[in-house]
Parts: sequence; C-alpha cells; structure tokens
Amino acid sequence: MLMQKIIILVSAIALSPIFLSGCERANTPNIPNTADTTETETATTQTGTLTLVANGEDFIRQGFVTKDGWRVNFDRVYVTLADVKTYQTEPPFDPEAGSEIEPQETVVLVDTPTTVDLAEGDEDAEPIVVTQTEAPAGAYNVLTWRMVRGEEGSPAADGTIVMNGTATREDRAIDFLISLDRELEYVCGEFVGEERKGILQAGDTAEVETTFHFDHIFGSADAPADDALNQDALGFEPLAALAQNDKLEVDQATLQQELSPQDYQTLQEAIAGLGHVGEGHCSVNS
Repeated sequence: MLMQKIIILVSAIALSPIFLSGCERANTPNIPNTADTTETETATTQTGTLTLVANGEDFIRQGFVTKDGWRVNFDRVYVTLADVKTYQTEPPFDPEAGSEIEPQETVVLVDTPTTVDLAEGDEDAEPIVVTQTEAPAGAYNVLTWRMVRGEEGSPAADGTIVMNGTATREDRAIDFLISLDRELEYVCGEFVGEERKGILQAGDTAEVETTFHFDHIFGSADAPADDALNQDALGFEPLAALAQNDKLEVDQATLQQELSPQDYQTLQEAIAGLGHVGEGHCSVNS
C-alpha cells in the first residue's frame, strides 16, 4: 500500500511541469506575428490599380470631315481586343527601333477577346474603361495588344473593326456598315500626350490607353492635302462609290474585290497605322 502511494506521488510530481506549462501558454497574450504582418502590409502598399481604356478620340465621339469632304458621324465603332499586356522595361522600349522588350514587370490586362464600342456615350464622353487590374507600382512604358475578330454572339462577330454611321456631303447622305477583319498585333512604347499615363504609385490608380486614330483611314480636312496623313489615307470617296441607293454595307472580302488594288493596299496600310498610345506610335505584327 505504501508502495502505491509513493508511485502516485512520483507520477504527480513528474506531470506537474506539463500542467504548469499548459497554464502558462493559456495565459500568454496572443501576440500577432509582426514579421508576417509587415510583409503583408509591405506587399499591399507596393501595388495599385491599372485601368485599361480604349479611346477613339473626338474623331469617333464627335465625327469629322474626311480628306475628301465627307462629314462622317459614327453610331457604333466596335473593336475587339485580346492579349493586352503592359510592361515595365529597362532600358526604355522604342517600337520603331526594332528593339526587344526587356520586361522587369509584366501585367496581363485582357486575356480573352473583349469587344468595346468606341462611340459609346455622348460627344464629351471619356475613353471606354475596358478592365481594371491590380499591379505592382512603377512606370508602365510598353503596351501590347492584338486586334482580333469578335466572338460569336458579340456585336462585332467576325470583324476586328465594325463601323456603323452616316457620311454626308452636299445633298447626299450614305448610311454605312463597314466590317474589317484583318487581325493585327500592336506593340507600343510609352504613352505620348498632354499628361503622362502608366505611372502607378503604390495604393493609387493609373491608366494605360489603347488609342485608335481613324483619321489614318479617312484622312482629315483639318490637315493640308499634301500632309503625310492625307497622302496615306484612303478617304471616304472610294467607299461612297460602292454604295447602292445611298446604303453601303461591305466587309473586307467585298472591299478587296471592289476597290482598286491601289486603294485596297492604302486601306490595309491605314489599318496598320490605326493603333497608338496617345500620339505614340506602334510597330505592327500581322
């Protein structure tokens, strides 16, 4: 009997540190892991939001007079964007120099074809917001995108650019629906404009912009006739010649068949020059 009591007493003494240790842990304050919190806060504060916009400029929102005197007003102008990416590069990328993109950061803005209407809103509307993406802070000085055919069921199905509107000159008015299906990839450098874009501060927002210069296709009465813009533009008159009963509904195949070879080539080159970043030029891969 004495032996049993000794065994019980020894066992109790041996186990007491465990109970004590358990109590100590239970009474210890729950102190957060400051190292993990600091890393999380640092990571959070080093990112911001990049907004991708598509801009047809006043040419689309307000209409304009072409190089050959047609007043063109647009009701809808659909473009379909895919594989839109923006980069932070060092050294800076020059698309006209044929250099390689050397990215320090790469952000995918659009990965599936997305159709936007550049004519959406009134004549004072802002550029169309395509998407917003969280991204590391820094200077985004390269933007690349593909212009592709719209997906089945979209308002731009089978066309990369679909333009709907009215062209008038003197006493004639032509309702037009022009669908172009040439797929291109634009590779552009830094945005050029009155204000810089693509400069993303931590915790803030910044824009990157796909810009479309439709005066490259139609020319502009605001520029001299011998200006390079008008020399390289198709104008509207060759398209007006294809209208029947003051209606023009054509696709790329019809234009290739009905336009003169020279006019069709001019159109192809004008489409290649359509994409910009503000006034910044782009190189083109077809």
